Amino acid sequence: MAKKKTQPKTTPQTKKKGASVQDLIGIKTFTDYGIVTNRGELLFYLVTPTNISVLSAANIENKIRQLKLVLSTETDIEITVTDSSECFDDNKLYLMDRIEKEPNLKVRSLLEKDIDFLDAVQMEMATARQFLFTARCRNLKPSQVFKRANEIEKTISEQGFEVRRMKKQEIKRFLALYFEASMQGELMSDADGIQYLDEEGGDA
Repeated sequence: MAKKKTQPKTTPQTKKKGASVQDLIGIKTFTDYGIVTNRGELLFYLVTPTNISVLSAANIENKIRQLKLVLSTETDIEITVTDSSECFDDNKLYLMDRIEKEPNLKVRSLLEKDIDFLDAVQMEMATARQFLFTARCRNLKPSQVFKRANEIEKTISEQGFEVRRMKKQEIKRFLALYFEASMQGELMSDADGIQYLDEEGGDA
């Protein structure tokens, strides 16, 4: 007697919830002193750069020594160097690609002028660099974070660096530039759609 074939049992697959951009980046929310991430609270300090091209070799060595002292004293500090404004490299690549494919000479001339314009804007806005010192605080209460923030700023300042802790609007602008989201990050809402909730609350 032939055996009846049995179909393999299938178990329903649960649909995995996709991670949001916020989850991927690891940023949770803003605080009075910085931002909370999955790995602790981050404090941001803006350090004015030094033009080493006008310094002697001895002074440059001294600056390096001072930086080493800061990093050895504050082991949780990370350094980020960024342009002070948005970069237009992607825009220029797009225009250059258009020029190669454009048969109309007049249109090509206009595209070349657009590239020249972006070069001029880039020269005016992005020649300066931002030097950010980022300190990570783990498992600290708000009062402890405030004390720690002042201690770190004092440590950096005592080594001869012109420094100040960045405020919320400055941090938002930096993040927007870093992730190429906007040139006016300081005007962005803390959370997507929060302005509509405010409007609903006002109508109630």
